Amino acid sequence: MKLPLTNLPIKTADTGFYSGFSIDVTVTSKLAVGALVLWAVAFPDHAGAILAEFNSFILSNFGTWYIYVMASFVLVCLGLAVWPAAGRLRLGQDGDTPEFSNFSWFSMMFGAGIGVGMLTWAVAEPIYHFKNNPEVIQGLVGGGTKENFLNAFQWSYLHWGFSAWSSYAIAGLALAFFAYRRGLPLTIRSALTPLFGSKLSGPLGSIVDIVAVIATILGVAQTLGFGVEQFVAGMARIGIGDWLVNSEGNASSVGIIVAIVIIMGASTLSALSGVGKGIKWLSNLNMGLSIFLLAFLMLFGSTWFGIQALFVGMWEYIISLPAMLFTVYSGDGTGGVADKLEGWQGAWSVFYWAWWVAFAPFVGLFLARISKGRTIREFVLGALFVPAIMCFVWFSFAGATAIEMELSGVANGEIFGATDGDKIFAMTALILGDVLGWVMAVIIVILLMTYLVTSADSAVLIVNTINAAGDEGPKARPHIIFWGVTLGAVVAALLLVGGLKAIQTAMVIGALPFSLVMVLMWIALLKAIYRDSKREALGIPTTHSPTAAD
Repeated sequence: MKLPLTNLPIKTADTGFYSGFSIDVTVTSKLAVGALVLWAVAFPDHAGAILAEFNSFILSNFGTWYIYVMASFVLVCLGLAVWPAAGRLRLGQDGDTPEFSNFSWFSMMFGAGIGVGMLTWAVAEPIYHFKNNPEVIQGLVGGGTKENFLNAFQWSYLHWGFSAWSSYAIAGLALAFFAYRRGLPLTIRSALTPLFGSKLSGPLGSIVDIVAVIATILGVAQTLGFGVEQFVAGMARIGIGDWLVNSEGNASSVGIIVAIVIIMGASTLSALSGVGKGIKWLSNLNMGLSIFLLAFLMLFGSTWFGIQALFVGMWEYIISLPAMLFTVYSGDGTGGVADKLEGWQGAWSVFYWAWWVAFAPFVGLFLARISKGRTIREFVLGALFVPAIMCFVWFSFAGATAIEMELSGVANGEIFGATDGDKIFAMTALILGDVLGWVMAVIIVILLMTYLVTSADSAVLIVNTINAAGDEGPKARPHIIFWGVTLGAVVAALLLVGGLKAIQTAMVIGALPFSLVMVLMWIALLKAIYRDSKREALGIPTTHSPTAAD
């Protein structure tokens, strides 16, 4: 039994602008993302057509792959939590303790994870599924009826619950394990060392990191795209100006540019301050505002409907989870029920699985960065269950309030008719009236701003960490500014030439190669933990000694 690999040298530049950075990874990533932006801006029609073709091909041919990949993430996380040999292992040396308190840890996880999307979809998605879902398509229940109420939350919980957070947990756990137990660089390639060993020091490892950077930029662009639309809707609600939205109620071109300049400017400044300052402070702030908004919905929203959606809906979700995780709908080309089910699954579940996979290198590396010193069991339970339950609570009270207001006739179609980003503003305005509704809109805009900034600045730091071979330091400042501007340019370019659909398509394409990397990550992690248990039985060291030379 050999000693575990504790040294993975990655070639970085010694001098110049790229000093301390892997030129292969950094330059290639910049060229790839830059080419996407230029292509989208210079040839919008051609770019839109090609992206749409790729999107259709992937959804038609890799839908089953995404379904089973996400199911494997959930099973592996549950297995690690109950596996005695794995659960007690610490992500670091035996004496390491967590750097952040539990509150700050949960706040940063939640804020960087899916806080932005939740503000949009906690209201919008239950309403969508209330009208249409697989049970409605199969004729088992009527769309828009009270009997379909719990189904709306069952499917919302599937997309935002354990599946989403298991993908983040797998990526974060693998990275933390090999960075803090093995002493390897905090970058994606390190998580594959049990499978490919020292070969990852060369071109193979660079390819893995490049795929992760591109997936991260596109995954975060997807989240920021939703957030920008909602941010613009919020600013219009509080009276900043009607010029922010167009005649259809969506963000105008000027509104998109203004929102991105504000968000990415604040994000870049926060990223320059580092994880322990700006990001931690913003995460604590948006957690406090989230608790305030949630408490408001619990007290003044549809409390009884929300309780039903939370407890009964969560029970329905848990008992239906195995079937929902493994069921693949296949069309027969007739345009009937089978084709509609396949189309629904591609538009919802497969899209979400691609989104979470694209988001995983960013959230995973960020989780690893803030989780040193915790045990594997603590990490899995904290990163999988706590944020998922928070999502269930949010969706239940926000979504149930909107549905009940429409069922009772109070909303009179105003929430249903609002754009996705505007639905939460429409709902709170109906509850509170004009004056207090305006105050609440201001609070929601501030909360949304903190979520957007937290996600964007965390993503910029993570991209630089990967490019710098796992090192985070002051030398990254010019590159932090570059990636802050670039991320804003990606979102703006894709929104302006094709709207959210263009961002969604690019994200689905970028996520596919990284989904294979993630499967290899959990295989490598399980192999490493199993071999470490054998090493411990033989008295062979399993962790990197910081004082020992490699």
